[in-house]
Amino acid sequence: MQPDLSDSIETPQLFLDLPRLRANCQRMRSHLAGHAVALRPHVKTAKSVEVTRIALGADTGPITVSTLKEAEHFFSRGYRDILYAVGIVPGKLQRAAALKRAGCEIKLVLDTAVAAAALADFCAREDIVLPALVEIDTDGHRAGVAPDSQLLLDIGAVLGPAGLLGGVMTHAGNSYNSQSTADIQAWARREREGIVLAAERLRAAGHAVPVVSVGSTPTALMGTSFAGVTEVRAGVYMFFDLVMAGLGVCAVDDIALSVATTVIGHQDEKGWVITDGGWMALSRDRGTQKQAVDQGYGLVCDASGKVLPGIVVVDANQEHGVIAARDGGALSPTDFPVGRVLRILPNHACATGAQHRGYLVLDGDHTQHWERINGW
Repeated sequence: MQPDLSDSIETPQLFLDLPRLRANCQRMRSHLAGHAVALRPHVKTAKSVEVTRIALGADTGPITVSTLKEAEHFFSRGYRDILYAVGIVPGKLQRAAALKRAGCEIKLVLDTAVAAAALADFCAREDIVLPALVEIDTDGHRAGVAPDSQLLLDIGAVLGPAGLLGGVMTHAGNSYNSQSTADIQAWARREREGIVLAAERLRAAGHAVPVVSVGSTPTALMGTSFAGVTEVRAGVYMFFDLVMAGLGVCAVDDIALSVATTVIGHQDEKGWVITDGGWMALSRDRGTQKQAVDQGYGLVCDASGKVLPGIVVVDANQEHGVIAARDGGALSPTDFPVGRVLRILPNHACATGAQHRGYLVLDGDHTQHWERINGW
């Protein structure tokens, strides 16, 4: 049980449970160590140096970022091996080159022949090497090149001779739509088989493929084989969230992130409790909507973090949250008096975290503040 901070904080406030964070990170490290595959944690969820150190179990190490601002922030704090895992565009190459010239071993990602040609031209003109991983589409979810496509070889033919082919990477985002553990494991197999096929085809064409990178929290934790894979990227596992709990990847009690909010009023005839935690604090993410249990905009806990069964955030305006019983029953105003502090477990840890500038870190009776690096 955690301390009740009702009288000592202003809300909304982002809480981070340190023991849960440590346990979640240890779970991932232990799982991947058992498969002899490297971990390159994705820092886009936490955007925090302190959290990343716990994820790595070390002061520094290889990381994945989603913005160049993250890359610059982490590089300035001692991180040298950085994968910028969003498709590169010409307008960002100078910024990436500045990191490289400062000593950062930054790697880029692309999935088009146009981007490959632009990168090769830039590196030749600037006399610099910015290796790129080719993004592979292994699940039809988002971006990437099909592992059996001619386009993959066309991109390899541009990057390889220029010494810019850093490897291949993929993200099995469709695993988030799974209905069972078996579904997640099937996506994990498809992810691994697709990325390994892409690497083998490039090697058969005469190219070195040093990095074969996969990554999503569900497939990382539930994958049964990483043969042919060199590294795993994942991020949300550090905190977990209600989507991960709905997939069976974690338990609700593993979720390390929550938003503290205060009751500010009631709508008695509707059975609603109104709080100061709207979507500006929680985000608009409704990732559990298609799962067996829809958690609305978040699951409600008391001030110490204990789940209040059957109570969710049913609606969210900019600065107002609407809390109600899942079954439609009325909530008693006497149970939720004005001024009572509650905590909301998020649907999507990345989206909720992005609404805040930092964490109030809870460790038994002790608290501290950790910075987040937001923006681009």
